[in-house]
Amino acid sequence: MKSTPLKSTALLATAGLALSVAACSSSGSGSSNSADKPLVVVASPTPHAQILDYIKDNLAAKVGLKLEVKEVTDYTLQNPAVQDGSADANFFQHVPYLTDFNKTHGTDIVPVEAVHLEPLGVYSKKVKKVADLPDGATVAVPNDATNEGRALKLLADDQVITLKDGAGTTATVRDVTGNPKHLKFKELDAAQLPRALDDVDAAVINGNNALGAGLKPATDAILLEKADGNPYANVLAVKKGHENDPRVQKLAQLLHSDEVKKYIDTTFQGSVIPAF
Repeated sequence: MKSTPLKSTALLATAGLALSVAACSSSGSGSSNSADKPLVVVASPTPHAQILDYIKDNLAAKVGLKLEVKEVTDYTLQNPAVQDGSADANFFQHVPYLTDFNKTHGTDIVPVEAVHLEPLGVYSKKVKKVADLPDGATVAVPNDATNEGRALKLLADDQVITLKDGAGTTATVRDVTGNPKHLKFKELDAAQLPRALDDVDAAVINGNNALGAGLKPATDAILLEKADGNPYANVLAVKKGHENDPRVQKLAQLLHSDEVKKYIDTTFQGSVIPAF
């Protein structure tokens, strides 16, 4: 998940998203919080939109919720869509990313509920264990402010590298103080990491990007994050002040339902883990 300021092309794309979302929700009337209008949620395709589509098809009508799910592959557009009102909510990010985005962009988007964890994993087509990485191996990591630190922490927790004291969630390769294997780090956009596997010795890949590329974190990763005490659960998020929108509250309750927990467990088989 990239947190750099949006370029002009992204702003144009945001405008296109706004028109698309407005078109899909134009049938409603009244205020933006009207229970008669569909709740428009922008989401990354895997697993976020899949989970929302399950709710839309199986659960939403039972609680009187009209739900519109808009798949957006470029996640950098999702917070701007919520901020400018093009969408009512989004579902793609964890709180450290959201906190960094708000700080960087001056937005006021807030989490509503934590839903699931997509374990970050190390993948390789060349070795079966992280310990087998050769001296001087190239390891690709996400280049955004929060996921790079998360990737480096995963490697540090496995004693592959050592990080500077206090480096925290925004650590970068400049905070690596111990590197006994002399690893070379290649910083890439998170969505490009699965495609880079042929060109590097290993890559640290976000769970949703791994799933989207046909990788199974639970079985394909040579090192995988643990769920216990993990701060990176993905959340439903809205613009501040909209947390108590009855439609948002209905969706939040459904996202924490036994049916959704069973769906996540059955569909993703450990590659996506319920956070409730």
